[in-house]
Amino acid sequence: MEIYLSIIFLSYLLVVFFGYYLKALNLRHLKKYGADIPPEFEGYINAELLKKTRDYTVENNRFSFVKSVFDNIILLVFLFGGLLNIYNSWILSLNWNFILSGLAFFLFLTYAETFISIPFSLYSTFNIENKYGFNTMTPRLWIIDFLKSVMLSTMLMGIIISVSLWLVSASPDYWWVWVWGFFLVFSLFIMYISPYVIEPLFNKFTPIEDKALEDKIKNLVQKVGIKVSRILKMDASKRSTHTNAYFTGIGKVKRIILYDTLLEKMDIDETIAVLAHEIGHWKKKHVLKRIMVSEVIAFIAIYISFKILQTDFLLKMFSVKADSFFAKIVILGFIGSIAVFPLGPLVSYLFRRHERQADCFACELTGNPDSLATSLIKLSKDNLSNLHPHPLYAAFHYSHPPVVQRVRAIRKKINNC
Repeated sequence: MEIYLSIIFLSYLLVVFFGYYLKALNLRHLKKYGADIPPEFEGYINAELLKKTRDYTVENNRFSFVKSVFDNIILLVFLFGGLLNIYNSWILSLNWNFILSGLAFFLFLTYAETFISIPFSLYSTFNIENKYGFNTMTPRLWIIDFLKSVMLSTMLMGIIISVSLWLVSASPDYWWVWVWGFFLVFSLFIMYISPYVIEPLFNKFTPIEDKALEDKIKNLVQKVGIKVSRILKMDASKRSTHTNAYFTGIGKVKRIILYDTLLEKMDIDETIAVLAHEIGHWKKKHVLKRIMVSEVIAFIAIYISFKILQTDFLLKMFSVKADSFFAKIVILGFIGSIAVFPLGPLVSYLFRRHERQADCFACELTGNPDSLATSLIKLSKDNLSNLHPHPLYAAFHYSHPPVVQRVRAIRKKINNC
């Protein structure tokens, strides 16, 4: 058992240190090229803005490094230092039934992780984001958001854990099929109710006031045959100056959401271009394709998990004395995070491919590629996006093509659109 434990431990360290290597590589690349203004951005940015972008990127990377080191130490001590065994024995000593024990086991771990992360969240929000002019959130609003998030996650996790454990106990031989099906149905249900139930808990949504913009958006969605229930403005500015726009909901409850910060900084044509990009994702069925791929992977993964969980191999390897389905899940999740690491670049590549397709769709739909290009430039400026990521770092971590590449492709009107 010790040899297997050592392999897992070293594999995890390899994954972690490779991630740190990518961060260091990215920062060295930024240091070397960060002062260069890309030709596509000439006239839009200056040396002062590039310096601010470099500083913001460096500070965020250093902060994420410190947080990552802290999180990894806690995780390794918990799994390899015997704390999992102590925690598991304590939960089982309560002599609660299977479902209630599982609820306590996973919720207490979630609460611990949430409260440990509080200092990091506060520092990120009220130090880094504040320093670079992004944060508009008050301490009172932060506390309210935090409490709402804890209560919401408790409710949703409570449902997921309770139903899943009931299925495990009710169908010992086939629970993996039922749990997979339940996860699928529940996730679709959340996507359906989110615009009406979850999102309004944190933000206020109001009709957009610009009649000309509203008419253009309606004409745009009618042109491509998409039914949108409402076009709304979100009060994002009460938390941050970051800009964005997105579709939410599925089926008949699809909504277009525009950040109020985006409406302030974009002209009508640029806003239309951003929305055309989002429409491109729907018309190209990117959301459906991602759901299908993720569900196929989840189906295979949960079956493999079912087979592994039938044995006591994981408990013996990590020296967990009391037999526990819950402890097995935690260990399996840890090993699974190592196993899926090589898939990261492939998933990122597929996402970037979808983004390129959506860009091309937007150019064709609006017939105004320049507005899409300038909207991306404004978004990158407003969000202090790194214009010079290292290619290897981008391959692992970027779900969107680097913005300079996107603008270059749009302005060259690439033939494979």
